[in-house]
Amino acid sequence: MTKLLVVEDDFMDSRLICDILKAQGLTFHYAKDGIEAIDMARKMLYDLILMDIKLPRMDGIETTRIIKNMTNYKKVPVIALTAYALEGDKERFLAAGLDDYISKPFDISDMIKKLEKYCSHDQ
Repeated sequence: MTKLLVVEDDFMDSRLICDILKAQGLTFHYAKDGIEAIDMARKMLYDLILMDIKLPRMDGIETTRIIKNMTNYKKVPVIALTAYALEGDKERFLAAGLDDYISKPFDISDMIKKLEKYCSHDQ
């Protein structure tokens, strides 16, 4: 079974994401900031990470760099969840090591398509 880590500090966004994941029958844990996400990644191997970019204590880009440098996480996809939607933002996130991008506000069908893409095959 696919295990996801959701890293999101906004309460309303986290509720929406969790509701989508529950509706898809996915198993997930939740972290409210980058430091907590790193600690959780050290304790459990996740198959997919949904990463907000603007987080307290440590942003999503730095958090992703640290997690992706962990031996077990080199090939684990990390999808950016962000309100940053200016031209070049997506390319900047992909260049920083994130594997994909979902902009806020979320399009639920886009979120589901991304989840299906990354959860439908063996990691």
